[in-house]
Amino acid sequence: MKTVARAAALTAIVGGSLMLQGCLVGAVVGTGAAVVGGAAKVTGAVVGAGVDAVTTSDEETKARREREQREWEREQRRCEQRRASGRDC
Repeated sequence: MKTVARAAALTAIVGGSLMLQGCLVGAVVGTGAAVVGGAAKVTGAVVGAGVDAVTTSDEETKARREREQREWEREQRRCEQRRASGRDC
């Protein structure tokens, strides 16, 4: 009886997840399978893929910070040039 209930719940979760888009599908299906008691290895892979899709890697964070630093420095140089020509920043 428990197996039938679990299978029905898993089917409902998978069916509902088809309405979602992107990486949320993998996370929802993975979480649903974990709650229902699905295969642990498959669930871990699906949840891991969903988490990877929504988190930012260290390289991406570093690149974003460097880009923001360059933009700030560029704006500071422009401001100095405006001040040198008698204009406000």
